[in-house]
Amino acid sequence: MESGTEVLNYPSALAFLYGRIDYERNAVIPYCSRTFKLDRMRELLTRLGNPHHAVKVVHVAGTKGKGSTCAMISAALSAAGHNVGLYTSPHLERLEERFRIAGRPCSPAELVELTAQIQSVVLAMDREAAASSAAEAGPTYFEVTTAMALLYFCQRAVDLAVVEVGLGGRLDSTNVCLPLVSVITSISFDHTMQLGHTLRRIATEKAGIIKPGIPVVSGVRAAKPRKAIREAARKWGCRMLELGGDFDVIRNADPGSGPHNAMGFTNGMDYRQPPDVALNDVDVNLAGRHQLENAAVAIATLHELRRSGWDVDERSIRAGLAHVRWPARAEIFPCRPIFVLDTAHNVASMTALNDVLQQIPVTGRRWLLFAASRDKDVRGMLTCVLPSFDEFVFIRFENNLRSAAPDLLVAKTRKLIAARGTGSPFPNLVIVPNAHAAWLRVIEMADEDDLICVTGSFFIAAEFRNYILDFTRQATQISP
Repeated sequence: MESGTEVLNYPSALAFLYGRIDYERNAVIPYCSRTFKLDRMRELLTRLGNPHHAVKVVHVAGTKGKGSTCAMISAALSAAGHNVGLYTSPHLERLEERFRIAGRPCSPAELVELTAQIQSVVLAMDREAAASSAAEAGPTYFEVTTAMALLYFCQRAVDLAVVEVGLGGRLDSTNVCLPLVSVITSISFDHTMQLGHTLRRIATEKAGIIKPGIPVVSGVRAAKPRKAIREAARKWGCRMLELGGDFDVIRNADPGSGPHNAMGFTNGMDYRQPPDVALNDVDVNLAGRHQLENAAVAIATLHELRRSGWDVDERSIRAGLAHVRWPARAEIFPCRPIFVLDTAHNVASMTALNDVLQQIPVTGRRWLLFAASRDKDVRGMLTCVLPSFDEFVFIRFENNLRSAAPDLLVAKTRKLIAARGTGSPFPNLVIVPNAHAAWLRVIEMADEDDLICVTGSFFIAAEFRNYILDFTRQATQISP
């Protein structure tokens, strides 16, 4: 579509949006004040009437867990009767998933309406950037979609919006908001070329969302990144609550013997926030120990909102966590063979996934269907899960220039197996061209007692989810 073609329908809206510079899919992701310009984001919002000034926000950053934590906070606030907006990225299947109100994605018609409203402003900024003597560019895809989210929440008069940071924090397009609470879920190694090669440096970038006097909730346990966040909070005079200090979580002794519903295990915990907050036997409808820590961060954030007058009682918190849904996060599908779908794309998230996998009783083979972006720590991710699988299928995800070549993935896996020096034969290492071919292969060759795990990237999880959903529906229909 020509950049100036008027947005009239859903296909033209998507064409306009996907025609923007998109660092989620580019092979190279620059991260500097020249490329990620908050001034440009502020100018875009100014021309739209500053919708972010009318929206109350909880702002959530972190290396992993930030999307799940956003979903938990939103679910609890919705259970309390609030009209809650939720902005997250990237999306799994449809762009509209990024903009939710009361748990529902915006409709295609609403997406067209929002795109039409913003198009003329974006094109005007494009023209001005092209006419500038400096090497300027117009608004990026993420800047445009962030502005659309804020405009959507403003126009629909949400009570509060939970907003997830896209990349980093300090220079992220979402960092134009003045939140009620700033949240940092965790710090681990990811996007090191952009954010830094030490946990302290990465934490400093994430702590860029901290604003003067705004309360901070931190789920960071490691000492060096924790210190960096603490220093930023102290610098800006912020009240700060830290996991493992001001609040904590105790996992229930028996997390369940296996998958019992479509979202995973029975996952229970006790929450403590001295001197007077104690919630026992809290159920979390997402699998894994890591989700309990995310839930603790969510509860601490909700209690911080209560301090400032928001009505969110214990019943609502329990209901929100017990019913929260967040697809492709250790998502376990109740069929035979068992499917597990996860967006893990760094060592920390792969370790968390492996912990879940170890709790699933499997009498057959374990299959790994794996694809990854080439800028990720592929060797580290494979090291985490290598002992857990018998069959390996390597894939290149489509429509994204960042995908690692499958033959490279095989080569890395062979080196890891050889380095283990066990003397055992190599497992089956198979390359297939795409998700569809991988699906046909595994459905043909896997037995009912097997487990099939799809992971390594958000993009490969998105390509597989509909296959698994259709298979699960068919299996349910034919079950006696």
